[in-house]
Amino acid sequence: MTLLLALYIGLVGQRAVAFVQTGQPIGIGIGVALFVVAAIGALLLVLEVRFGVRITRLGARLEQEGATPDEVVPVRPSGRPTREAADELFPRYRDAVEADPEDWRGWYRLGVVYDAAGDRKRARAAMRTALAKAAATR
Repeated sequence: MTLLLALYIGLVGQRAVAFVQTGQPIGIGIGVALFVVAAIGALLLVLEVRFGVRITRLGARLEQEGATPDEVVPVRPSGRPTREAADELFPRYRDAVEADPEDWRGWYRLGVVYDAAGDRKRARAAMRTALAKAAATR
């Protein structure tokens, strides 16, 4: 998906150049607008890839410490945990974060449970908090 989005951004940039080269005010306006859209898309793509890399590194660090959750939960054919199983685990991980809000490990685990439950917004927020707490402890 990342490569397809990068290709799309490149194509939008190419079209922007073509519009600007027409020399007509409308074409130049459309070209500039396309440049802005391409630049915003490229920035968001870089930020998302950077976030993913940082989260992956943090997960590897957690695994090296032997602190990954050991629960076995049923999964759907897609490999994602069932929402019901994630909902059962949620109180345990929420309580762990409430008990020690400065521990990045708890925030990371909570983010994983949020993601398994399908709450992507809270999962990302918990992962961002985990990244900030981990950076502060180094």
